[in-house]
Amino acid sequence: MMTRPFKVLGIQQIAIGGPSKDKLRTLWVDMFGLEVTSTFVSERENVDEDICVMGSGPFKVEVDLMQPLDTEKKPAVHATPLNHVGLWIDDLPKAVEWLSANGVRFAPGGIRKGAAGFDITFLHPKGNDEFPIGGEGVLIELVQAPPELVSAFTKLAAQ
Repeated sequence: MMTRPFKVLGIQQIAIGGPSKDKLRTLWVDMFGLEVTSTFVSERENVDEDICVMGSGPFKVEVDLMQPLDTEKKPAVHATPLNHVGLWIDDLPKAVEWLSANGVRFAPGGIRKGAAGFDITFLHPKGNDEFPIGGEGVLIELVQAPPELVSAFTKLAAQ
């Protein structure tokens, strides 16, 4: 296996799905005090989500509270309550190239703009014959870290 040309810097987000965002907001916003910073609605991704945050600076983590637009359609963002985990990546195109070359399966869609405006892509929860490495049941989002975050993590790692 060749040298990995990218780094996973930290957790960018966790995404939690349910039939209704109201109950999720009661816990995460009303009880835990997270701030709703924006909303995102996508017919293609069958999702209506509130993007919440905790922490600040390079340690800010999103908690996305999601409900499906249509409970009968896919993706079923509510069917697995912990929908996915997002990881900050220092060089997303290199990561995708290297991971693909080493047998990691990606979900359809390629690299694209995500709900929070960062470039993203998803590792498929299951491997297949062509790409045998998957998330072992977990959908994993890889998120391009902005330059200031890459710099902050680089400085922190050097200490």
